[in-house]
Amino acid sequence: MIDTSDYRVKPGSRVKPGSRVKLAKWQTDDDGGLSEDAARAESARLRERLFDLQELLYAENRHALLVVLQAMDTGGKDSTIRAIFSGVNPQGCSVHSFKAPSNHEAEHDFLWRVHACVPPYGQIGIFNRSHYEDVLVVRVKGLAPERRWKKRYTHINAFEELLHDEGVTIRKFFLHVSKDFQKKRLQKRLDNPAKRWKFDPDDLAERKRWDDYRDAYEDALGRCSTDHAPWYIIPAETRWYRDLVVTKVLVEALESLDMKYPEPDFDPSTIIID
Repeated sequence: MIDTSDYRVKPGSRVKPGSRVKLAKWQTDDDGGLSEDAARAESARLRERLFDLQELLYAENRHALLVVLQAMDTGGKDSTIRAIFSGVNPQGCSVHSFKAPSNHEAEHDFLWRVHACVPPYGQIGIFNRSHYEDVLVVRVKGLAPERRWKKRYTHINAFEELLHDEGVTIRKFFLHVSKDFQKKRLQKRLDNPAKRWKFDPDDLAERKRWDDYRDAYEDALGRCSTDHAPWYIIPAETRWYRDLVVTKVLVEALESLDMKYPEPDFDPSTIIID
């Protein structure tokens, strides 16, 4: 049996509200000092606990969990979802990806399409990219005037506080990878015929804006990490460690809700099943 009792999510992985984030100071390839076998064993245990908590969340129907995943291209959002949520009850879980808004969506405020996808009580909702694109890609590509997107940090914080006050627990993860790691991942996509469909030549144009996206992420992480909707910077190049850290944070978030199975509105001892 592998002993993982000394494992802890590093305090530095959670972004302190109002802090100035410098991503260059955060490791991208950390393994927490664990062996791969130890990390995978602990992840398996935590996933079982996550599955149990999802059932409790669904049964109690008083809370929801919103998981936000953001990353540079090739940061591993899809693989994180597969690794952690494969096996959860699909009736209680949804995944939404936010790409460029449609014409209809663009005719509304930037949070309109996002609010409609927030999970209802009893559900886990996963955002693969999110409302943060409106202070990331919109900022970097100049898709809105600066005076407009700068106000969105305040709007986002107010939106997330509203969700929290109404029973939605929010955990946000920035999957942190290096520019060199991204280069290797893009090359692997090109080299593998089964993965080439994921490669978009436009990714290379986005890669040239790496520093601009880094700056945009640093501002978003620092301005929008709050006590009720914290950001976590996750070293994402070692996937088995990434999965362990994210799963542990989610389990702890659900456990903090102190959920209970609802009591039946009848006396079970009086029921006789022939």
